[in-house]
Amino acid sequence: MANEINGKTILLGVTGCIAAYKSCEILRGLQKAGADVKVVMTEHATEFVGPTTFRALTNHEVAVGLFDSASDPIHHISLAKEADLMLIAPATANTLVKIAYGIADNLLTTTALATTAQIIVAPAMNTQMWKNPKVQKAISMLETSGVIVVTPDTGRLACGDTGEGKLAPVDTIVDITLSSFHDTSSLEGKTVMITSGPTYEPIDPVRFIGNWSSGLTGTLIASEAAKRGAKVVLVSGPTSLPDPRNVETIHVETAAQMLEASARAFEACDAAVFCAAVADFRPKAVSKTKIKKQPLGSLATDADAIENSAAGSGAAAGTAGTNFTNDQETELTIELVRNPDILQTLAQNKGARFVVGFAAETGDAISYAKSKLHSKNADLIVANDVSDPALGFGTANNRVWLVSRDAVVDSGLVSKSEEARLVVDRIAEAIVG
Repeated sequence: MANEINGKTILLGVTGCIAAYKSCEILRGLQKAGADVKVVMTEHATEFVGPTTFRALTNHEVAVGLFDSASDPIHHISLAKEADLMLIAPATANTLVKIAYGIADNLLTTTALATTAQIIVAPAMNTQMWKNPKVQKAISMLETSGVIVVTPDTGRLACGDTGEGKLAPVDTIVDITLSSFHDTSSLEGKTVMITSGPTYEPIDPVRFIGNWSSGLTGTLIASEAAKRGAKVVLVSGPTSLPDPRNVETIHVETAAQMLEASARAFEACDAAVFCAAVADFRPKAVSKTKIKKQPLGSLATDADAIENSAAGSGAAAGTAGTNFTNDQETELTIELVRNPDILQTLAQNKGARFVVGFAAETGDAISYAKSKLHSKNADLIVANDVSDPALGFGTANNRVWLVSRDAVVDSGLVSKSEEARLVVDRIAEAIVG
């Protein structure tokens, strides 16, 4: 490890938090591995640990203000350019939200926005601040843009509360930081296909059957594989996420469209990750016009208003005719037909490809994952329990079980960027060794 770290410059950002004293321990851990560490602090951080301490530890001047270096009037740019990696630990809610939304009002946030180096943040704050939807949204935005988030620990906080928000252990932060220097080309020459996000199955021109999947996990896996040198094809259902960098993204809406696009990409891939939340069912027929409250009965007789839901999609077609029935013009019944199982359809002829499936369950996730591993002919199932509102769909954190034929590995509570690294680690082990 030391050979890969020697000569690397890590810029350590310190923000105004009681956990700032642990930044000294983090700094020492990085130095022991051979890194040259420079420190940039917010003014509030200096109220907890003085710049003199970091200057003594690093033998470098400590950057605090935008204009505190007479010899370098554009300090944030020079710092941004010389950093091989930027670690912000601890990272307060204030700093996280600013970076997520592009607010540059101090030297640390300005440098973070100017650097092209990998950024890692280790949040630390009060439990309620960490759980605040605005902070969680900022975390998701940061992860989507490629920032690695080190999940805070659970324990007694400085304010006296107990819960999530405690800075992660120093060793964990150091290990994650150092590991980011590895595997930058471990998947070079390999192709990885990923399905992600929800599918939308239309009912009429304005309504559809869908689910709560944000597509974040699949997007992060795609980004992580691309960082390691793989050619990545992401087949994505409708999401609000930007396309990840250096990834070929194919946008689809329905399960049938996802199957068609995935089948093409599957032919040339070395590994395939099926983490899309594909709708199991679709309407048997789709109304060409918006369904009105009254008279519902007109849909049963107007053949021109109905089209088969699989028409032109390449999926198995349903029986011709309407699937809407009227009960005293107060109820609407929609007949559903099963969608193709994309994982099972493609994995049955997977050959030497390494296939990863996902199982989002609301109970007994491990048992279902073991069953799915065999029935779908997968090599690895990533299972999680989405019944916990703090985990799963649309959240920054997750807890998954990596289920293979010979082991079940519990990730513990991790950020979704950490989850992505765990999955890509397994892919690299399987197809590279």
